[in-house]
Amino acid sequence: QVQLVESGGGLVQAGDSLRLSCAASGRPGGLFAMGWFRQAPGKGREFVAAITWDGSNTYSGDSVKGRFTISRDNAKNTVYLQMNNLKPEDTGVYYCATAVYGPSGSALTRAVSYDYWGQGTQVTVSS
Repeated sequence: QVQLVESGGGLVQAGDSLRLSCAASGRPGGLFAMGWFRQAPGKGREFVAAITWDGSNTYSGDSVKGRFTISRDNAKNTVYLQMNNLKPEDTGVYYCATAVYGPSGSALTRAVSYDYWGQGTQVTVSS
């Protein structure tokens, strides 16, 4: 069983920055791809960013490209999401997830590829 705990959310103004963290524990062994998704009120879960197990490849959703950056520190079992130039439309609950069974490439942009999810952290951007 893998546990994921997100932190770093909050209320900010448009143009501000936030860094989200996702700490993983209870891994069965090995390192896995990680992803961030978000969900705004009344909307479905949206892909934000993903990173392969070794950090060699990253993927970003179209709406966040050039503003958000995903990274990881495997020594700390933690993945980060640096969010710059935040906009009101970035408001939502942000979830991190891990893909244990080895999907890669474009599969990492799909929520169904992930096996474990955190509880989420709220990000609210005021205009």
